[in-house]
Amino acid sequence: MAVSLPSTMKALVLRAHGDLDQLEVVSDKPVPQAGADGVVIRVRASSFNYHDVFTVKGMPGIKVPLPVVIGLDMAGEIVAIGEGVQGWKIGARVLVNPLNREKGLMGEMLDGGMAEYCAVSAAQLIPLPDAVSFEAASALPVAYGTAHRMLITHQTVKAGDRVLILGASGGVGTASLLLAKQLGAEVIACAGSDEKAAQLKALGADHVVNYRTTDFSKWAIAQYGKPQRRSQEGGVDVLVNFTGGETWVPSLKCVRRGGTVLVCGATAGHDPKEDLRYIWSFELKVIGSNSFYDDNLRALLAQIARGKLTPAIDRVLPLEGAAEGLRLIRDREVLGKIVVTP
Repeated sequence: MAVSLPSTMKALVLRAHGDLDQLEVVSDKPVPQAGADGVVIRVRASSFNYHDVFTVKGMPGIKVPLPVVIGLDMAGEIVAIGEGVQGWKIGARVLVNPLNREKGLMGEMLDGGMAEYCAVSAAQLIPLPDAVSFEAASALPVAYGTAHRMLITHQTVKAGDRVLILGASGGVGTASLLLAKQLGAEVIACAGSDEKAAQLKALGADHVVNYRTTDFSKWAIAQYGKPQRRSQEGGVDVLVNFTGGETWVPSLKCVRRGGTVLVCGATAGHDPKEDLRYIWSFELKVIGSNSFYDDNLRALLAQIARGKLTPAIDRVLPLEGAAEGLRLIRDREVLGKIVVTP
């Protein structure tokens, strides 16, 4: 079953690994067909993540089937339904969980959301409430789903906690800020410019730190006191670090005894210098969080529908401007998400 579809579509295609010049907007990409257990959606909005930068560059150990349409996150309307699909109708508004459990991530192992149409498994579909826009929904999966699982599913933040967030201006960072404030935390947001710091303050951060001009670890110690080995005095309660690299040891130094370091990525390096003395002598909890599940996305959609959450979207671009949008993410010139409307 399907509505009348064109034979070709516009799409942002990655033909070879390298720089962003390997991305091309084409207008003759064949419109996909629905598999027996899948659907085709008309993509109304798709958002970028830093993961897309890695996909373009190429990641060791991951063989991406090129050419591929990039873009993990997407929301849209069902326009075709496979013969084995039950419970869905043409025209239904949906959010797509980008993880296909048999084949891998959309926009990496399968064509993703930076196109007018996309074929997805029916198992990846989540109903989109009428009160939630396509743009807001498309901002959720990777960034907000990851933050929701890290902070809420794992129950790592409670009211009154001092929560320091590194890389707070990106997708996961802004999501962590908003969710931590919902939980009643005192949030310290770290960013790479005074302009971003001011924007994070406006977004709800209690304190902001420009890490290019101020050592965030020393700032936290000056603000809250040096963590004490024999008490829980001094330092922050929770530190969100998905950057890694040179930020790792300074992070350990400013967390209170019994405090928590949350890790869901390593954008600045996965093999940092380590100092195990801080972990044992301050009884630090290092908690990893990976990916997200449908329950995280459903909870986030419900929050948006109730007016409790507004995803931070830096800008909305047409497909022709998508490569420039990914450049802004690569060069860390955004606050929140870049959304594309194919």
